[in-house]
Amino acid sequence: MKAFFKRSPFWFFAAFLLFTLAATVVAAEEGAPAPKVDTGDTAWLLTSSALVLLMTPALAFFYGGLVRRKNVLSVLMQCFMITCLITIQWVLFGYSLAFGPDIKGIIGSLDWFGLKGVGLEPNPAYAATVPHQAFMIFQAMFAIITPALILGAFAERMKFSTFCVFSLLWATLVYDPVAHWVWGVGGFLRADGALDFAGGTVVHINAGVAALASALVLGKRKGYPDKISPPHNLPFAVLGAGLLWFGWFGFNSGSALSSGGLATSAFVVTHIGAASAGLTWALLDWIFNRRSTVLGMITGAVAGLVAITPASGFVNPVGAIWIGIGVSVFCYMAVAILKVKFGYDDSLDAFGVHGIGGMWGALATGLWATKAVNSAGANGLFYGNPAQFFIQIKAVIVTAVYSFIMTFVILKVLNAIMGVRASEQDERIGLDLTQHREAGYTVLE
Repeated sequence: MKAFFKRSPFWFFAAFLLFTLAATVVAAEEGAPAPKVDTGDTAWLLTSSALVLLMTPALAFFYGGLVRRKNVLSVLMQCFMITCLITIQWVLFGYSLAFGPDIKGIIGSLDWFGLKGVGLEPNPAYAATVPHQAFMIFQAMFAIITPALILGAFAERMKFSTFCVFSLLWATLVYDPVAHWVWGVGGFLRADGALDFAGGTVVHINAGVAALASALVLGKRKGYPDKISPPHNLPFAVLGAGLLWFGWFGFNSGSALSSGGLATSAFVVTHIGAASAGLTWALLDWIFNRRSTVLGMITGAVAGLVAITPASGFVNPVGAIWIGIGVSVFCYMAVAILKVKFGYDDSLDAFGVHGIGGMWGALATGLWATKAVNSAGANGLFYGNPAQFFIQIKAVIVTAVYSFIMTFVILKVLNAIMGVRASEQDERIGLDLTQHREAGYTVLE
């Protein structure tokens, strides 16, 4: 018998079984194996990150073409400064505040300060098939463009130094908390079931309402509205709008965090929503002004992109058409009627397009969302779940109120400390020369 055990593979198999049992116990104690990185998902998310980054210089051209020629460089400079400034803020502490370990549903902790613990392994709580840093840099692009949207309200009249401080404070005190509420694990609006696939609440309502507060604090441009010249370079604005449309596919479709069917659906409805809204705005121009305009059509297309953003991962193509039609109607009324009636100077209609468009998009998500598109989402009112519509209303109100109050307070404090508005002479000469000692154009005698 002893000879049998010595010659047989019994001990080998016994050792193998004991090793397997021990490994099973250790795995049970340590949790499930680390998720595996999917190269296709990672490639799509990195591509989407680049597309979203492109949206900020695209916005610079869109806004830059709409201001007077003496202020075009100031708009371009503000967009590029935000790109650099908010990137560093995000890496140091912004990402941790927005997505880090939750503190009472309100804010993330600073456990991920300086991207500590944010490595190349996936974080299953956010994106189980891509490196954590890929998710982080994708979200960084959202954090960059959101404060850039606000400058459309105070274009041509804010001091550059104050603009830099304001952007940093706003990103930290407004954007990061709201992003945590809606998208962060433990955030109270996320826990309530609020749907915001790609930033209708976090980005567009947040920035749009902040734009309104900014316009009210800074006041009107000199000569507004009678002595303000029309856009100095509409081809610039058209180029910017086209690049925004292009980049928006990364904005919305990339928010699927994978390269599968949901990303495809988001891509399709994003395009449909923009096209529907651009067409509707052109028809409204035709009805009320007897002609369609280039400015109107690109404004409508951007409004459609804004509105489809929160809904892009939850609605079907027909829902996207209705969302596009509705946003052009509401934003057209805001730009043509609301702004005139109340007399505020939202220079480039940041509130009229992003604020109003974001609100409609968030509410429309509560109407047309369907689990047939995204089983991880929810049905909206038109699919038998009226409760979702009221959840969306709560998210809109909470975000709008918080953003308005915080933006108003930040600007008032900065005005008391360093002043927010350029001098009357600087504004008359133009911010390109007075703030940056540069000119966008050379006039040949």
